[in-house]
Amino acid sequence: MSDKYALIGNPVAHSFSPLIHAEFARQTGHDIEYTRLLAPLDGFAAAVEQFRAQGGKGLNVTLPFKLDAYRLATEKSARAEQAQAVNTLKFEAGTVFGDNTDGAGLVRDIEVNLGFPIVAMRVLLMGAGGAARGALPALLEKKPVTVVIANRTVAKARELARRFFHLGCSACGYDELANRQFDLIVNATSASIAGELPPLPPHLFAPRSLAYDMMYGKQPTPFLKFARQQGARTADGSGMLVEQAAESFFVWRGVRPDTAPVIARLRAGEFL
Repeated sequence: MSDKYALIGNPVAHSFSPLIHAEFARQTGHDIEYTRLLAPLDGFAAAVEQFRAQGGKGLNVTLPFKLDAYRLATEKSARAEQAQAVNTLKFEAGTVFGDNTDGAGLVRDIEVNLGFPIVAMRVLLMGAGGAARGALPALLEKKPVTVVIANRTVAKARELARRFFHLGCSACGYDELANRQFDLIVNATSASIAGELPPLPPHLFAPRSLAYDMMYGKQPTPFLKFARQQGARTADGSGMLVEQAAESFFVWRGVRPDTAPVIARLRAGEFL
């Protein structure tokens, strides 16, 4: 019997995660079955329990359940505790281990795959939900000169920034971004899923800046289109998707796959 893993979220039909993990399994010689699991918005815990009861070994967690997964985990990694959000669950006898591989995947894609060092950069992080919580500690670890969190609900951004104030983190609303510039702007909101653009002012992108959208798809997101019009370099979240998946695979299986060929295939459209 293959060991069972899945991506749980709502929606999940668009995800390439099963194809990515199938590549990892072939590469490493591990016998796994990886599927998509659509959970009702009010039924995350019940869906997880049913998956475990059917022999499931672990789950990747996507929108909108990363905070639910944090609450469900009985043991947590240090990076999950920092983020207070979980995107990877591992089931062992009597325990549910929660980890967060989002930040590691994001930073590795930006610095290694895209060749964009974060140290001493001015960073704008859009969003204050589970995706932003996973990204923030990893970004701060790379010693940017500042990280500003912008969110439609400013109180949520300020609550998140307060936890990392000592590391130079601050928060504001989108209307407070006028006349400011950033070297790295990361979209961790769900706006791209809805085909929307956060209310960003023009001239936000510094020369040679990078605009990074955690979402990915067949076409550039509204945020990336806007960034290109402003002269910024752009990247979607396909590299992050593969890198965080490899980190999850390591948590589950104890071996780290080679991400480069999988990212190349994904960006070449071979998984579409």
